[in-house]
Amino acid sequence: MSIGSVLDLLRPDFPDVTISKIRFLEAEGLIRPERTPSGYRRFSVADCERLRFVLTAQRDQYLPLKVIKEQLEAIDSGAATLGVREARARAHSGRAGASESVSPVTDSEHPATPGGNRNGAAAPRRLGVVPSEISPDDLRFDHEIRLTRADLLAQAAIDETFLNDLIRANLITPGAAGFFDGDAVTLARTARAMAEFGLEARHLRAFKLAADREAALVAQIAAPIAKSRDAGARARAEETVRELAALSLTLHTCLVKSSVRTSLGG
Repeated sequence: MSIGSVLDLLRPDFPDVTISKIRFLEAEGLIRPERTPSGYRRFSVADCERLRFVLTAQRDQYLPLKVIKEQLEAIDSGAATLGVREARARAHSGRAGASESVSPVTDSEHPATPGGNRNGAAAPRRLGVVPSEISPDDLRFDHEIRLTRADLLAQAAIDETFLNDLIRANLITPGAAGFFDGDAVTLARTARAMAEFGLEARHLRAFKLAADREAALVAQIAAPIAKSRDAGARARAEETVRELAALSLTLHTCLVKSSVRTSLGG
């Protein structure tokens, strides 16, 4: 089937999937559709099920592509099967099953596997998944939201003085034309809520500095990918940034919880 047909099959369960996304996953080696003599992609049923597995793992478990690729390699080696029925059931149930790990299953559970075989090999280790409310897709930039200063004040329910304090602390930065994005509203509302506990804008600079350091580390890893001259390098770099940022937020949350628990003698 064509890439357009694959898109039509997947979109009921994955509304955000695009042709560019499918091509990106192919470039990363997660799927390997055949090519016609004229160069067009031809996808098999097995390719579609692999795509469904990848998209489900990304959406429900926030697994990075590296981990998903490791699982698919285990499937290809015959150590595990794709678990088509399981993956499809989870795709239809949305995020309801997010507490369970999307991982390859053994041949004893499913006798057939797209791209795999039955050689009786032991199943690979289960990969632990850290639960998180942040997904890489949540970190996509929305360039269409442009808020005026008045819009920001109204939506965040703050006054001019408080906004000026946030700007001086470098917590909120307007764009070149003086507009703000949607994240500025969320940040201002959060800062306002923290102010009720006595935390002023100047106290929040510690969060800003920590965020800048984390962002610099992520950028350091993604920069070589973005500078590559091959097709799709920019998209792969952006995907890497989103995945690492989502993981760093999960790690940051766990570390803060652990430190707070220790400080309270828990």
